[in-house]
Amino acid sequence: MTPADSRPDRPRRPSRPWWPRSVLGRLPGSLPWAAAARGAVALALPLLAGLATGWVVLSAIAAIGALWGVSQDGSDPYRVRVRRLGWTGVSSALGLLAGEVALRSGEPAAVAGCLVAAALVAGGVGLHGRIASVSGMHLLLGVTIGSGIPVPGPWWQPPLALLAGVVLVLVLSAAPWLWRRHQVERDAVLAVYRSAGEALAAAGTDAAEQARLRMTLALNHAHEVMAPHLAPHGRRRDETGDLVRAFHYAVRLGEAVTAVVWEGRALPPALIDVPRHLAGRLLPGRLAAPQDRAARPAPVTGSPGTRALAELTTAVDGEPDGADLELRLPAHEGPGRAARLRYALLLAGCVLAAHVLGEVLHRPRGYWLPMTVAFVYKPDFGPLFPRALHRCVGTIVGVAAIGAVSAAATGTYAVVGVVAVFGALMAIGVRHHYALATLGLTAVVFVLLDLLGDHRPLYGTRVVDTALASALVLVAHFAVWPDSSAHRAEAQTEAAVAAARRYRDAAPEAGPVQRQSLRRTAYHQLSEARRTVAHARREPARRGRPLPDWESAITASEQLCDQVTGHVVAGAASPVR
Repeated sequence: MTPADSRPDRPRRPSRPWWPRSVLGRLPGSLPWAAAARGAVALALPLLAGLATGWVVLSAIAAIGALWGVSQDGSDPYRVRVRRLGWTGVSSALGLLAGEVALRSGEPAAVAGCLVAAALVAGGVGLHGRIASVSGMHLLLGVTIGSGIPVPGPWWQPPLALLAGVVLVLVLSAAPWLWRRHQVERDAVLAVYRSAGEALAAAGTDAAEQARLRMTLALNHAHEVMAPHLAPHGRRRDETGDLVRAFHYAVRLGEAVTAVVWEGRALPPALIDVPRHLAGRLLPGRLAAPQDRAARPAPVTGSPGTRALAELTTAVDGEPDGADLELRLPAHEGPGRAARLRYALLLAGCVLAAHVLGEVLHRPRGYWLPMTVAFVYKPDFGPLFPRALHRCVGTIVGVAAIGAVSAAATGTYAVVGVVAVFGALMAIGVRHHYALATLGLTAVVFVLLDLLGDHRPLYGTRVVDTALASALVLVAHFAVWPDSSAHRAEAQTEAAVAAARRYRDAAPEAGPVQRQSLRRTAYHQLSEARRTVAHARREPARRGRPLPDWESAITASEQLCDQVTGHVVAGAASPVR
C-alpha cells in the first residue's frame, strides 16, 4: 500500500494553529506602512531644506537621489540594505559626475560617447547579481540625468547632493537596526516554523503538497537571510547564535514535515503543535506564547515521519553538531560571457538610439527616452514584456495624476506634500507592482524636473516618449535575443533536476549534515527553476515554437525529493529510483 492509499476517505478539516500576527508575513492587501513613511520623509526633507536655505536646485537633485534610494529600499537584512543603497549612491553620483562633465564640454559626441560607455558598463555588470545590476543601472541613470539637465554652480555640488539623498534613505532604512538588530532574520526563521505548522495541519488532505511547497519557500528565504550568520567565524553565543540554532532545527523540522506530508496521514493536534512549541522554546520572547516555552513532548506514533517529528521536541535541549552551522547556499551560476556581452551591446545600442531620437524630437533635454531605456531593459528583474507594458501604464496614470493634482495644488509647500504622497505610493509599488511604482516615480519626477527649470508642458510628450523607448527595447531584444528567457529557464530546470538526482543518489549513505545540504540545494534550485519558468511563460512565445513542459520535470523532481526524504527518515537502506 502506498502512502497515498493510506489516507482516510474523509480527511479531517485542518486545524488552524495559533501564531503571532507579526510572524504571519505580509497578508494579502497589507501595505508596507514603514516603507511608505520612509519614502514620504526622504523626498520631503530635501525639498523643505531647499526651501529654507534657498538651494532649490541642489535640493531637487538630492530628492532625485532619495527617489532612487526609495526604489532600492527593502525589507531584507540591514547589512544587505546598506550594501545595496551604498552602491546605489556611489554609482549614481559617479554617473552624474561623468554626464555633467560630458555636458559641460559642449560636445554632442562627448555626451553620446558617455552614454554608450555607461550602458556598456551597466550591461557588462548587469547580470552578475542584484547589487551589481542595481549599481550598473544607476550609473547609467546618473549619466542620463547629468548629461541631459544643465545644473549651474560648481561641478562637484550635484554629485554630492545626489549622494546625500541616497544616504538619507539609507539612514532611514537602517536606523531600526539600533533597536531591532536581527528582527528580519528572526521573522524569517519564525516563518519557517509557522509554515511547518500549516503543512502539518494540512497533512492527509489535498492541500498538503501546496502547504509543503510554502514551507520550502520559507526555508529558502530563511536560508538566504541567515547565510551570513552561518559561517564558522559567525558562531557566537548571543542573539545571533540563538537564531542560528533555531534555523538549524528549522532545517531538521523541514525534513520531518516533508516526510510526514509524503506519508499522507492526518495528524493528531499534539503533533500539529510541535512547530509552535519548538519556536517558543528556541526563540522565546514577546512573539512566543508563555505556555509554549515549556517542554511539551509530542506523542510518539508508529509512522517514521511522526516519530522524527516527535523526537525533535526532546532534542532541542541538546546542543546541535557544530558542523551543521556550515550549511551553505548553492553557488549562483549566472549567464555566460556571451550572454553578458550580448546584453551589454543591446543595452548600449538601445541607449544610443534613444539618445539620438531624443535629440531629434526634443533637443535640448531629450533625456526621457534613454532614461526610460535604462529603467525598462532589465531582463534580470523579471519578464521584459510585462515590465515595458507596466512602465507605459504607470507613466500614463502618473502623468494624469500629477496633472490633476498640480492644477489643484497651489503653493510651494503644497507641492512638497504632493511629492511626499507620491513618494510613499512609489515605496508601496516597489514591493507590490511595478506599474504602481512607475506611477509614483513619474509624478515625482515631473515635480522635480520643474524645480530644475524644465517648465515645458510635456505631459503627452512623456507618454509618447515612454511608449517609444519601451517599443525600442522590445523590438531590439526580441529581434536579436528572443530566446533569452527560455534559455535561462531551461538551464535552471536542468540544474534543479540534476540537484534532485544528486540528493537521491547520495542521501542514503550521507551523514546528516551532507544530507541536509544536498536537500536544501535541491529545493533551492527547484524553487529558482519555478521562478525562471514563470518568467519565461510571461514573455511572448515564438510562433510555432511552444515552450517545453518544464513544470512537469520540476514537479516530478520535487516529488522525488519528498520521497527520498521519506525513505531517509524511515531508515530505508535501498536508494530511490
